[in-house]
Amino acid sequence: MSDSLLSPVVDEDGAPFWEYAARGELRVQACAAPGCGELRFPPRPCCPRCQSFDSEWRLMSGRGRIWSYVLPHPPLLPAYAEQAPYNAVVVELTEAPRIRLVGNVVSGPEAALNSVDPGRLRIGTAVQAVFCPTDAGTTLVRWLLER
Repeated sequence: MSDSLLSPVVDEDGAPFWEYAARGELRVQACAAPGCGELRFPPRPCCPRCQSFDSEWRLMSGRGRIWSYVLPHPPLLPAYAEQAPYNAVVVELTEAPRIRLVGNVVSGPEAALNSVDPGRLRIGTAVQAVFCPTDAGTTLVRWLLER
């Protein structure tokens, strides 16, 4: 992946998400207060349900469904123009439907953003997380179409 593509900004609250992604694990922050367990994304210091500051990171299956998608025309950044047409998707996680992650559907971990025919994308299509290391040293979560 090119260094000129956007890279995530890793903050203190979200750092564990990126560390787990680098290990090939999709984890979501959860409240660790007794009786709560609220899942939350994006990561933040306080539970929106019970206001506890106790948290843990729960392993997800990596399965989800396309909740929404777009094909940017034209791409806003020059580095992305080389890969047009590509997709940007919002994925609803299977075990946490209120949690939605943004990414791209690709044909494999090292594949280009335009590696999947846009005609194959549909809202509701099942996808599986795949982990894509970048030149910048982070690992992005992208999505494969389930067969």
